[in-house]
Amino acid sequence: MAVFLKEGKAQGEIKENDEKISQIVRDILRRTEREGDQAVRELSEQFDNWSPPSFRLTEEQINHIMQAVPKQTLEDIKFAQSNVRRFAEIQRASITDVEVETLPGVVLGHKNIPVNSVGCYVPGGRYPMVASAHMSILTAKVAGVKRIIACTPPIQGAIPETTVAAMHMAGADEIYILGGIQAMAAMGIGTETIDNVDMLVGPGNAYVAEAKRQLYGRVGIDLFAGPTETLIIADESADPEFIATDLLGQLEHGPTSPGALITTSRAIADQTVMEMERQLKTLATADIAGTSWEEYGQIIVVDSLEEALKEADRLAYEHVEIFTENPAYFLENLTNYGALFLGPETNVAYGDKVIGTNHTLPTKGAARYTGGLWVGKFLKTCTYQKVTKEASVCIGEYAARLCQIENFSGHTEQALLRIRKYGGKISK
Repeated sequence: MAVFLKEGKAQGEIKENDEKISQIVRDILRRTEREGDQAVRELSEQFDNWSPPSFRLTEEQINHIMQAVPKQTLEDIKFAQSNVRRFAEIQRASITDVEVETLPGVVLGHKNIPVNSVGCYVPGGRYPMVASAHMSILTAKVAGVKRIIACTPPIQGAIPETTVAAMHMAGADEIYILGGIQAMAAMGIGTETIDNVDMLVGPGNAYVAEAKRQLYGRVGIDLFAGPTETLIIADESADPEFIATDLLGQLEHGPTSPGALITTSRAIADQTVMEMERQLKTLATADIAGTSWEEYGQIIVVDSLEEALKEADRLAYEHVEIFTENPAYFLENLTNYGALFLGPETNVAYGDKVIGTNHTLPTKGAARYTGGLWVGKFLKTCTYQKVTKEASVCIGEYAARLCQIENFSGHTEQALLRIRKYGGKISK
C-alpha cells in the first residue's frame, strides 16, 4: 500500500491560478487580432521594456552575433546539435511512405508530408533556454519544414547572443527578439510584418503554455506543456545524494515545478529529505527549488516495485529517472512517461541539454496519451488511393449497398455512376 510522506498543493488551488492566467492570455490574443503590430510592440514594451526598430534580426546582426559568441560556446552548441540532429535523422529514417495493392487494381498509400511553416519559441528570462533551439528548430529542419521562424525574448534589454547563435546554427529562417504571449500571438495569428505559421512548438512559462493552448486549432502545436516534472523511482540500492541532486536540478526550473520520489525503502525516503535540506543550504537557485519542493514535492513509499510502477503510471510525469537494481523492469513495463532515464549514470540534464533526445515533453498527465516532440510531430501522414476501372466497379457495388444502409443517397450515386460508366451491372 502506498504511503504519502509528503504531498504537494491541492488541485483546486492550482486550477484557480490557471484560470487567472487564462483570462490574461485571452485578452492579449484578442487584442493582437485587432491591432496587429501595434499591440505586439506595446506588449513588448510593457513586459520586456523592448521596442527595437524591427523585432526581426537582420543577416548583418546575426553575423555580428556569431562573431561575438566565444568559440568554445559555439563548439559546445555544435556538439549538442550534432547529437540532436543524429538522433532526429535516425527517427526520420524510421518513418516511411507506403504504397500497396490491397486488392487487384486497388492501390492505397500514405505520404509523410512536412508541415509548411513552424514557429519555435525559445524561452529566456532567468534561464535562457539555449537548448530549446536545438530541440525545436533543428528537429523541424530534419523533418523538412520549409519555413521555420523562431522567437526568443530579450534579457534585461539586450539580445541574448548565445541563444541567437544556437537558433541560427539550428537553421532558423527568421529570428525575432520577441517574448511571451505577444510572441506566440504574432506567430500564431500573424501581424502586418510577421506572417503566421501552421504550427507552434517549444516550451515556455505558464503564459506561453496557455497561449499555445488557446491558439490550438487555429494552428497545430507540439503538445500542451506545463511546469517541468521529475519523478525518481528508487529502491534500497539508490544513493540519496543522487536523488536529491537530480530532483533539485529540475525543481529550479520554476516555483511550480513538481518533483516526486517513489521508493520501496523508508530509509531512502528519510535520507533523501535530509539530503534535500543539506543541498538547499548551498544551492544558488534554492529560492526557486526550495519553493517547488515545499509546495509541489511528493514522497511516496511503496511495498514493491510493482506498486511503484502503478504509482508512476498514475502520475504520468514528464521525466522519470530509475535508481533501482534492475532499471530494465521499468523500461519493459512503464507506460506513462515523457522520457525515461535508466540508472544513475544518466540524468534529466543530459536529456535537456546535450545527449540527443528531445526535451520538449508531455506534462500534466499528457504522457498518458502522447510522447514528446520529435520529427514525427512535424509530419502529416496523408493517405491516397488509385483504382482501375475494373476495381472501381467491384468496390462500387459494395460501396453502393453500404451507403444505402446509412441513407446517404448522394454517396450511393457516386458509386453507382462509376458502375454505369465502367461497364458494370447494378445489382437490384
